[in-house]
Amino acid sequence: MRLIQFTASNGWRGHEQKIIYLYEAFKTEGHVEDQWIVCPQDSELFRIATDKGMQVIPFEYKSEYSLSYAKAFKKLAEKKRASVIFIHSSKAHTIAVLSKFVFKSKVPLVLCRTLIKRVDTNFFRKWKYNYKGIKKIICVSQPVVESLKFAVKDHSRFTVIGSVTDINKFKKQEATGVLHNEFSIPKDYKLIGNIAEFTGFKDHYTWIDTVEILVKENKIKAKYILVGKGSMEQDIRDYVEEKGLSKNIIFTGFRRDIPEILPELDLFLFTSNNEPTGGVLLESYACKVPIVAADAGGISEVIVDGETGLLAKVGNAKDFAAKVTLLMNDNALQNKLTSNGYQYLLDNFTKSVIAKKMYNELAKHQLE
Repeated sequence: MRLIQFTASNGWRGHEQKIIYLYEAFKTEGHVEDQWIVCPQDSELFRIATDKGMQVIPFEYKSEYSLSYAKAFKKLAEKKRASVIFIHSSKAHTIAVLSKFVFKSKVPLVLCRTLIKRVDTNFFRKWKYNYKGIKKIICVSQPVVESLKFAVKDHSRFTVIGSVTDINKFKKQEATGVLHNEFSIPKDYKLIGNIAEFTGFKDHYTWIDTVEILVKENKIKAKYILVGKGSMEQDIRDYVEEKGLSKNIIFTGFRRDIPEILPELDLFLFTSNNEPTGGVLLESYACKVPIVAADAGGISEVIVDGETGLLAKVGNAKDFAAKVTLLMNDNALQNKLTSNGYQYLLDNFTKSVIAKKMYNELAKHQLE
């Protein structure tokens, strides 16, 4: 297989990390004859892929409707003798379809979808999802499939292949006091945290409401850690101030040392209300950090309630607080969940497991 992974995204989130993981695993496992990542020249993905010595081809993104780049992309695929194009963003989806529909590219297209979002909002969006050149739509969870069924007529084109993480990147499983020292937190304080972009569906408001309940109940001596950045960060900071929780909650900003700081948490509290899967939950498994998460979206496909983590009702701060209190005061339950969670990760979500599933699906549709 000669594979092109194609995205027009400038951001750096779980999906972009997934592209890197798949590239690495395809190479390590010998699944591909050759492979390339095509992405915007000013993207974080381009920087990271380049730093890792991957074959990455940059382009100047101007518009998803750019016929000139659609034509150039068709020529690129021909030059590389690509056998399949794996699409990773909506804008790349448009460009790839135009290269095939307008300029008659012969390379099969496979779409990877990780968002729970309806796409039947206009004629063109529905058309590009139903376009016959898209041989398969690989979704990260069943709720992602359900959100697309309104637009896609042929449901047999869907398949589900879960999220992925790199256990070799997250080898640290014991706290060393890094966050305690950095933020001058007393050693006897527990750390309860979340790592997420400050955006609407991550539901930081419920997270803050949960902390408010826990602080008032005063059953756990803890500091609460929020890692990340995003458009709603100031709103959340203002909400923390309004609740009088500024001394309890620490904002760390964006961090590149997640494998180092995640194991410092005594509990991972995840309140996202519309999560496709939650890659950070897999990272918590790898670091053996106990989890309380919302029973939302595809999270229940990652967490087995009562076996690998605890699920709480979406948006229900009282339920979250009760689950946090229960788990923080039961060491045996913590050990059970983290042990089971780590094994669940090994069995279902490692790079080698997911890459094999991806390769098997891509191989079905490649240009012979």
